Amino acid sequence: MKPSAYSAASAAARVPAQPGAADAHRERDVHWSGAPDRGGDRDRSGDRGRGRGGGGSEDRARGAGEPVGAARGEHTHSEPPVSRPRVVVQRSSVRGQVLDALRTALLSGELRPGEVYSAPALGERFGVSATPVREAMQQLAVEGAVEVVPNRGFRVVRRGDRELAELAEVRALLEAPVWLRLSRTVPAERWAELRPLAESTVRAASSGCPATYAEADRAFHRAVLALAGNEQLVAIAGDVHRRAQWPPAGAGAGAGRGRAGLIADAHEHTALLDALIAGDQELVRALVGEHFTGAR
Repeated sequence: MKPSAYSAASAAARVPAQPGAADAHRERDVHWSGAPDRGGDRDRSGDRGRGRGGGGSEDRARGAGEPVGAARGEHTHSEPPVSRPRVVVQRSSVRGQVLDALRTALLSGELRPGEVYSAPALGERFGVSATPVREAMQQLAVEGAVEVVPNRGFRVVRRGDRELAELAEVRALLEAPVWLRLSRTVPAERWAELRPLAESTVRAASSGCPATYAEADRAFHRAVLALAGNEQLVAIAGDVHRRAQWPPAGAGAGAGRGRAGLIADAHEHTALLDALIAGDQELVRALVGEHFTGAR
C-alpha cells in the first residue's frame, strides 16, 4: 500500500532540516577568512567533500546536532565555541608595525610638531592601506602624541615645558618610591642581572639616535619596575614614560637634550645600578631623586 501524501509530509517534518549550501559556504568564509595556508588547506578539503556529497562531513556533523567546532575536528568538551577573528589579528599585527614606525618617526623628528599628516599619504609611505595607519594614529591620539584634525588627518602635538614637567612629576610619583622600596628588598645578585640593560642604554645614547635610546631607556626602567611584581604598575608607568619622550615644543625629538644629554641620562642608570648592588641606601636616594627630576 502506497503511503498517503499526509504520511509523507509527516515523515518529512520529523527529519531535521539540513543547512543549505549557501549557509555552509557563508559560515566557512567567516571562520577561515584571512587564515594562514594551513587553514586554507583544510578549507579546500572541505570544498572537495561538499562537491562530492552535497554537504560534506561538516554538514553531516551539524545535522547530527553536534556543535560547529566538532565538525572541524576540534575538541569542544561541551564548552561553548570560541570565535577566532583571524582577520582582526592580522590587521592588528600590521597596525602594530605601523604604530612602531610612527613612534620612531616622532622621536627622530621626521614627523614634526604642528604639522598635519593624512592617513592615505602615510599609508603610501609605509606601503600599506590607510586603515592601519588611521588606527595607529588614533592610538597615538590616545597617548597624547597627535590630535585629530577633521577631514584632514592628524597633527603632531607641540609639547611645552609645563606639560613635560608635569609628566616628569607623574613619573617620579610612580617610580621613585618603588625604586627606593626595591633597594631595600631586592638582593644584589638580582640587580647585577640588569647590568646588560643598563649598558645597552649607554650604547644607545652614544649612537645619538633618540628613538634607539628611548627604546633602551624604557626597557631598563621596565625591568626595574618588574621586580615589584605589579603588572599594572609596569604598564601605567611605561605609558607615562613613553608620553614623556615625545618631542618638546618647536623642536625635533631629542633636540632639547642632544647626544650629550642622552649619554648623561644613560650613565645615571649605571650609577644607580652600582649603588643598588652595593646596598648604599643614601646614595640610591640621592641618585633616584636626581634621575626623576629632569623630565626623563
